[in-house]
Amino acid sequence: MRYDNITPAVFVRRPNRFIAEVSVDGSPETVHVKNTGRCKELLIPGCEVFLTAPDSPGRKTRYDLVAVRKSNGLLINIDSQAPNKVAAEWLTSQGYDKVCPEYRYGDSRIDFYMEKGSERYLMEVKGCTLEVDGVGYFPDAPTERGVRHIHELIRAREEGYHAMLAFVIQMDGVEEVRPNIETHPEFGDAMSEAGKAGVEVVFIRCHVEPSSLEYTC
Repeated sequence: MRYDNITPAVFVRRPNRFIAEVSVDGSPETVHVKNTGRCKELLIPGCEVFLTAPDSPGRKTRYDLVAVRKSNGLLINIDSQAPNKVAAEWLTSQGYDKVCPEYRYGDSRIDFYMEKGSERYLMEVKGCTLEVDGVGYFPDAPTERGVRHIHELIRAREEGYHAMLAFVIQMDGVEEVRPNIETHPEFGDAMSEAGKAGVEVVFIRCHVEPSSLEYTC
């Protein structure tokens, strides 16, 4: 996926989870943050960030903040809408006969339903923006919704679906994602249960530029 009108800026502060204050060529600007997660290890005063200007009618802010340069030099896409778009692109290369987004299953809406011949698949997508020593971790904040989705995948597996939990890794050089049990131990427990039930964990590795996020495998 690609962005238009990318503008570099310097992060100043984040008053709440929806907006940030940045400096664009020395001028203050309030921007929308396209990620409601904490991102506390990324959005540090003085760091380099990248903005896009969607030019949508009725917006309160001109820019969306979509990427940040971490202190170790790693460029990370933090757009929470990007993982599903990348996953949709990736799925087109996987030989499925049918791909349907936003599929209602049980009490949840699972990100993708697929078919290949007579086989049925469900795939839930999570974006990974947290990196520690070259390893990705999820989540960066407790996610009861994420735990519920994993339990739905386990039930789907029991009912004969192929069930997949896919992590879109929104940075270069990270090969795997592990459960962040320090932040949310229940998510780690759910992932362990899912593995025993036969739910497949998929890592969609990506290359990041300020203006794009593209899968590499």
